[in-house]
Amino acid sequence: IPKKLVTTVSGCADDALAGLVACNPGLRLLQGHRVVLRDDLQAIRGRVALLSGGGSGHEPAHAGETPPVPPVPPTHGHSAEPSSLSAGYVGKGMLTGVVAGAMFASPSVGSILAAIRAVAQAGAAGILLIVKNYTGDRLNFGMALERARAEGTDVRMVVVGDDCAFTKPGKAGRRGICGTILIHKVAGALAEAGASLDEIEKKAMAAAKVMGTLGLSLSPCSIPGSKPSFQLAEDEMELGLGIHGEAGVRRMKMLPADKAVETMLKHMTDPSSASHLSLKPGSSVVLVVNNLGGLSCLELGIVAGAAVRCLENQGIRIARALVGSFMTAMEMAGVSLTLMLVDEELLRLIDTKTMAMAWPNILVGPATTRREEVPAPIEPPRRAQDETGTGLSTARVERVLQRVCSTLLDMKEKLNELDRGAGDGDCGHTHAQAAQAIQEWMRSRPPPAAPAQLLSALADVVLEHMGGSSGVLYGLFLTAAAQSLRGRSDSAAWADAMDAGIEAMQRSVPGAVEPQCPLGIPIPPEFPCIPHRYGGAAPGDRTMLDSLFAAGQALHSLRSPGADPLQVLAAAVQSAEAAAEATRHMEAGAGRASYVHSSRLEQPDAGAVAVAAVLGAVLE
Repeated sequence: IPKKLVTTVSGCADDALAGLVACNPGLRLLQGHRVVLRDDLQAIRGRVALLSGGGSGHEPAHAGETPPVPPVPPTHGHSAEPSSLSAGYVGKGMLTGVVAGAMFASPSVGSILAAIRAVAQAGAAGILLIVKNYTGDRLNFGMALERARAEGTDVRMVVVGDDCAFTKPGKAGRRGICGTILIHKVAGALAEAGASLDEIEKKAMAAAKVMGTLGLSLSPCSIPGSKPSFQLAEDEMELGLGIHGEAGVRRMKMLPADKAVETMLKHMTDPSSASHLSLKPGSSVVLVVNNLGGLSCLELGIVAGAAVRCLENQGIRIARALVGSFMTAMEMAGVSLTLMLVDEELLRLIDTKTMAMAWPNILVGPATTRREEVPAPIEPPRRAQDETGTGLSTARVERVLQRVCSTLLDMKEKLNELDRGAGDGDCGHTHAQAAQAIQEWMRSRPPPAAPAQLLSALADVVLEHMGGSSGVLYGLFLTAAAQSLRGRSDSAAWADAMDAGIEAMQRSVPGAVEPQCPLGIPIPPEFPCIPHRYGGAAPGDRTMLDSLFAAGQALHSLRSPGADPLQVLAAAVQSAEAAAEATRHMEAGAGRASYVHSSRLEQPDAGAVAVAAVLGAVLE
């Protein structure tokens, strides 16, 4: 059973709803019922009220378990039918209230009826129920509607079915999924403007007919205390599944994001499907890219960009794009795409301001991948470096750098594996990025043979392309070493350059720590987290510096008259390799590994291993 951060399994839905209301002063609970209403009910007098509802587990469509309520007619055993609730969309300009069910379950007729009575007694000029097309929701909301009408209340119901998954929808029809939030928005804007119940019902129904939604999942979901509703293999994704884990139309092998988006849009707009959305070049749409719960923001951004690009390539204008978590399925790693065909009136209703907390506060304007970029800043001219020596030949420099690059590229997976135990497992990736950048740089121009110019140019390359803390540290090292080598090409200069680079990685930053902070509060010395160094590591801290320091000590022999540079370098490589291996038994004092308990650090430090490998490649 998957882990969930809840207080109790039985009370998780209640607790989530209570937290929602506690943190939002614009919301209130209806006493004795799991109903969330606007705080300003008096503002709906003379206006149409909008109610929706369903089950928990689809946040920001929050819900809570239905507490005991007065007896109501039976719901024919459909109380566990999948449904969803939209409490995140309660507020001025959207819903007046929502009715809560249990996890993935429809709310009771009694609570729905109580919500209808509450807004009717507040003076609403008619009530519209916006219901997603699930059997339980239709039955429970339908029964409450009939009872309210018997009491003399003017109540209507719009059933939303926007699912484009099935080519031949069955008797139950198309499922109501994420597109429902657009109906909430359209109807809410009309109600706020004082439109009649007849007009809102008519326009909401019309809007529901010009939209479609399709989901894609990489993983199942589970409600607290239960096992996942289905399983997917590591190399599988499922197309067209519902927001409660209901089966989709087919399982596919994993696709790249752009291909997956193309597949989704093609399925949604396939004219041979009875549930397709008809799109033509020149059409204007609102796009909703919805996180089904467990997708990272990074992946969501990639999917959103791919969707906009794919639609643009078909001649579709994306008038608005909403990207975020709008209707989720617990922890499901997946995404749904919703498209609504819009004209100027529909777009105006979508753009109308709302106080509902889950509606994104976005700038009004179309989405496009063809936005003009801000021009890159102009770099100031470099000061020419005066070199008195040339050192190595260009051909030898190229051979050395190619060997270093190929070594790092070959070690990528090994370095990643070493880094996983202590960091985020990207050490190999960052070193490979540096290697590829250096190779590209060499293809564009011959590397300078003068030592200072060479190291300075390499510093620029790694600082621009390597990334991570390693990129900055290598950049610091190479920049300082280049300064030390300026105008020199003797063997001893390389020992001095090594020392200068190591010192730069530890050097204090002038002015980085002041005796007083801006508010006049002294900075206590026991706060080592306040930055006072570029790198902050020292030998013995289980970092790349361990290998560099050991090699630097060995290179001091270059200062001795008659020293053989290759023999000294061989000794330096041996020292670096031994120092890297010794990090296996060290407790980390700096870097990400310092947050990991020493008992879990069983491998040598990846950065130290990489440094030793670079020096070894230079020697070879």
